[in-house]
Amino acid sequence: MGRKSIEIIGINVDELIHQLNSALAEEWLAFYQYWIGARVMVGPMRGDIEKELLLHATQELNHAVLVVGRIIQLGGTPILTPADWFKYARCKYDAPTDPYIERVLQQNLEAERCAIQRYQEIAQLTNGKDFATYQIATTILNEEIEHEEDIESWLADIQRLKEEVKQLRM
Repeated sequence: MGRKSIEIIGINVDELIHQLNSALAEEWLAFYQYWIGARVMVGPMRGDIEKELLLHATQELNHAVLVVGRIIQLGGTPILTPADWFKYARCKYDAPTDPYIERVLQQNLEAERCAIQRYQEIAQLTNGKDFATYQIATTILNEEIEHEEDIESWLADIQRLKEEVKQLRM
């Protein structure tokens, strides 16, 4: 990072790099959670939701690209080994051991809510102090909010479908 950039940043760069590395670890875990969950899930609306979960996985990977770029710009080193992802991540990874679609979606919903919190914290930390990181954080935050909304909508749709089937059986 350039000397002038460091002068104007206005926050502890090491702390910020640590926060970004934590976010990076969580992005990799979210990517895999979406990707593998989409591949193994079973249940109603699977075909349509699988395509969207794979899109979400791609977006999580794109978030990782943005975060890595910023870590490097700040003069830091991104996490170099997957073994460290679990050490840095606050947002947990849930293996889709129960592949039923509602369970997979619920796991992803919990991860999205954690990611929303992470990027809200980074945005608050950098607001008015580090405009480049702030912009990255708010861009990612907006996508994470969209992901949460998508998942909540799918869960509601599945619940309505189950209720309609139940009514037909009566």
